[in-house]
Amino acid sequence: MENLDALLNKIRSEGVDAAKAEADALLAKAKADADAIVAAAKKEAETALATAKAEAERAAQGAEATIRQAARDVLLKLGQDITALLERTLGGAVDESLKAGPLVEKLVADAVTAYIKGGAAEVVAAPDVAKALKTKLAAQKEVTVVTDAQMGTGFRVKLAGGRVEHDFTGASVTDALAALLRPQLAELLKD
Repeated sequence: MENLDALLNKIRSEGVDAAKAEADALLAKAKADADAIVAAAKKEAETALATAKAEAERAAQGAEATIRQAARDVLLKLGQDITALLERTLGGAVDESLKAGPLVEKLVADAVTAYIKGGAAEVVAAPDVAKALKTKLAAQKEVTVVTDAQMGTGFRVKLAGGRVEHDFTGASVTDALAALLRPQLAELLKD
C-alpha cells in the first residue's frame, strides 16, 4: 500500500505540478495579453489626444483668423462711415458758406475780374447767388450771369466761349476738400 500511496502522491504531485505550470502559463499569457491591450489603448489614447490637440489648434487658429478679419471689416466700415459723415458735414458747411452773401459776391467778383482780362466771361450760378451777382456785376458788360437751378450752391466761371471752366460749386469744393482730408483721416484711423 505504500507503493500505492507513493504512486498516488506522485500522480497527484505531477498533476498539481502540471496544472500549476499550465495555470502559470495561462496567467503569463493573460498578463501579456493585458499588457498588449493596455499598450494599444495607451497608444490609441495618445493618438486621439494628439488628433484632438491638432484639431483644437486648427480651430483656435481659424477662430483667430476670423476675429482678425472681423476686426479689419469693422475698422474698414468705421472708416467708411466716418469718411461719409465727414463729407456730409463738410458738404453742409461748404454749401452754407457758398450761399449768397458778401463773401460769395466778393469771391465771384474777384474771380471774374481776374478772368475777364482775357475776354468775356460767363458766370453760371445757383439761383440765390445769380440774383445777387446780376446786381453786383451789372456794370461789367463782358460778364454774363446765368442762373442754373440744378446747381445747388456756388458758381462756375466759363471763359473762351465755354472752353475753359473754373468750378466753385458746393459739390466740387467739397470733393476737393474731402480729397485733401482723406489721407489725414486714414492716418488717424490707422493709429
